[in-house]
Amino acid sequence: MKTLSKSKILAYRQCPKRLWLEVHKPGLREDSAATKNSFAVGHQVGDIARQLYDPKGKGVLLDPQEEGFDAVFDRTQVLLQTAQPIFEAGFCAEGALSLADVMLPVRKSGELAWRMIEVKSSTSVKDYHQDDAAVQSFVARSVGVPLTKIALAHIDSDWVYPGNGDYDGLLLENDITDEVFNRGDEVRSWIADAQQIVAKRLEPKVATGAHCGSPYECGFLQYCQSAEPQAEQPIQWLPSLSKKLRVQLKAHGVTEIREVPDDLLNEKQRRVKAVTLSGKAYFDHQAAAKALAAYKLPAYFMDFETIQFAVPIWKGTRPYQQIPFQFSVHHLSRTGKIKQHAFLDLSGSDPSKAFAEALIATCGERGPIFVYNAGFETARIRELSERFPRLKRQLLALNERVVDLLPIARDYYYHPSQCGSWSIKAVLPALCPDLNYGDLTGVQNGGMAMEAFLEAINPQTNKELKAEIEEQLLAYCSLDTYAMVRMWAVFSGTAL
Repeated sequence: MKTLSKSKILAYRQCPKRLWLEVHKPGLREDSAATKNSFAVGHQVGDIARQLYDPKGKGVLLDPQEEGFDAVFDRTQVLLQTAQPIFEAGFCAEGALSLADVMLPVRKSGELAWRMIEVKSSTSVKDYHQDDAAVQSFVARSVGVPLTKIALAHIDSDWVYPGNGDYDGLLLENDITDEVFNRGDEVRSWIADAQQIVAKRLEPKVATGAHCGSPYECGFLQYCQSAEPQAEQPIQWLPSLSKKLRVQLKAHGVTEIREVPDDLLNEKQRRVKAVTLSGKAYFDHQAAAKALAAYKLPAYFMDFETIQFAVPIWKGTRPYQQIPFQFSVHHLSRTGKIKQHAFLDLSGSDPSKAFAEALIATCGERGPIFVYNAGFETARIRELSERFPRLKRQLLALNERVVDLLPIARDYYYHPSQCGSWSIKAVLPALCPDLNYGDLTGVQNGGMAMEAFLEAINPQTNKELKAEIEEQLLAYCSLDTYAMVRMWAVFSGTAL
């Protein structure tokens, strides 16, 4: 019988085929950038947790990668006889193994006992976190650990970093002892069922579906999809398709847009269907121009790039707060002259105040400010106004002038190449074929911009590479706002 880690037992809970592939064909796994980033964030939060739960530095951190699992299991049993914090304590029992994030010594009836804390980088307790903790506590108690309590510590998204490396208060604890201690029989059945899956010679037959991304994104999705017939024009391209209708269509084996009856669709969905099947773009020139007619030149076209940290590094910021570090603004004068303005701070210091001041100066006091998906930029501006009260009036005045181009695109334009998306990167190549994000060097999307920013502010990054990253970031953000200028011109019927 193969001993299964907690992560593999949870993989079974998500999908038996995922577990089988994890064990028998791990080389097929392709984790996305988002998944890799979540792993990195988890390690970072774990480091902070060790500081918070062991402020005097008297605890012991075990490392199975260096010591080997058997050595960690043995050392854990020795350490459990002494009273100090243990991190990554290892347990193995009943065909399963687990590593506990935090073990803290307590006294129960005068005897040494332990409290377990599982640390998560999320901002709330999820149901699958309790499954995780149920496995942890089951394995630990099965080897005789006198466990009194188990808690789940997660990030408090309302906490504000006071600076100077003080992270007290970053984590909130939730006692889940009652929820998980009585699930031993359930966990034992998971392990037994998972063992049966692993023992199979052939991989289980499981079709792809919603479970492939819940609760975790599966790195085997591409492999599994490659073995299935894929819809040529999938129903996923239909916008705002209700869950009820998705279930109904799946039950009838409907996967292609052409198979969906029109009477089940709303007007916009029928439009997407018609465009997809005909291959001819939809564009209501007159309605688009009418919607924009009220906004006179001069005008501004604005876009932000942001960074977020699970563990804040700048005083006055919150976990996962979107901190703007860059903007591009294209100014279009009454005479049609275009001028671009940019802000980018790669110093590694908090860019927020300088960003806010530069944005106010750049956007002036009058004229529409066009954005694409207004909720993002206006939310960042509101947050800046809360952080810098002296700039509040001027910042909120900018929000009053914001005009969103996304609803114009959604209501009056659709090209078959968009494949159900109205993102600027989907609309732009169709509307303005001479512009394409794929032509950019290095940074081509928001995720890449975040990664580039982190690399640029890393003290280990040399000046030459930093200068190269700066050029790439400026080019990317500039294209975002120039793209809006061109889209506005097409939608409004204005010649540039």
